[in-house]
Parts: sequence; C-alpha cells; structure tokens
Amino acid sequence: MREIVTHLAFNDAAEEAVQFYTSVIPGSRVTGMTRFRAGEPGPEGTVRTIRFEMLGQKFLAVNGGPEFSFTEGVSLLVRCDTQREVDELWERLSEGGSTQVCGWLTDRYGLAWQIEPTVVEEYLYGPDPEAAQRVVEAVYRMTRIDIAEVERAYRGA
Repeated sequence: MREIVTHLAFNDAAEEAVQFYTSVIPGSRVTGMTRFRAGEPGPEGTVRTIRFEMLGQKFLAVNGGPEFSFTEGVSLLVRCDTQREVDELWERLSEGGSTQVCGWLTDRYGLAWQIEPTVVEEYLYGPDPEAAQRVVEAVYRMTRIDIAEVERAYRGA
C-alpha cells in the first residue's frame, strides 16, 4: 500500500471549492487537474478531477454529478495553535455555510469541518480526567471554540 487520499465528490463545484480551500488554508496548492472531453458525462472543458494538498494532506476532488453530497458523518478536522487561526478559519469557512456546536461548521459547498484548537485534544487526553470532563462540558456550550474559555474550564475556574 502506498497512501490514503481523501476523495471529495462534488456535484459540479470541484474547481471553485478547491480554489476556495487552497486560498483559505495556508500552504495549500493544486497539484493536477483533468477536464471533461467531448462525449464524457460532464460539459466539455470543465473540471473532471482536481488534485490538491492542504497542510501536506493529499485530496482529490471530482465533479461527480447531483447524486453526490456530503454528510456530517465525515468531516475535515483542522487543528489550530492560536485563537487567531481558529477565528480566521472559522470566518472564512463558515461564510455562506452554517455553524454548529463544538467547533463544527459546514461550508458553502456542504463539506463539514471541525476547527479545533490543539489545546483541546491535549486536555481531553491528558492525565486529569476531571479537568478533561470540564473541557468537554465547556466545548459543548461553544460554537466557535474559545481557547481562553477552554483553559479556564481545564483549570476549574
């Protein structure tokens, strides 16, 4: 086996979505693209597949038609080191989409994301189960995760 690549099937917005994602996530880039030819199931000249990377992870997006849609059963979890990173990603990715509790959002293309400060995972899997539970309870009350509030919950403040 060689690798696992996340495959994202869009109706017809793969190119637009990938351009958006690579503009939002630092260090992202498109690495390849194929286009529909005459006689294929999509409009000639439009994107069929587009390969790209975000934060070193490989993805393949395809315009697969209306039978494909995303659900929250699969999401992209982005770990952020600072509140500024959380806030910037949250604002950009949720624009035109919707937000849920616990740092979840669905972008304008229907893809679910979790924007999580790295400190949340550190606290959840740390040595203090009571503090971890306080963090869980605090995160359940948040939409966009607030690092300062998570840290207060961990300390029991």
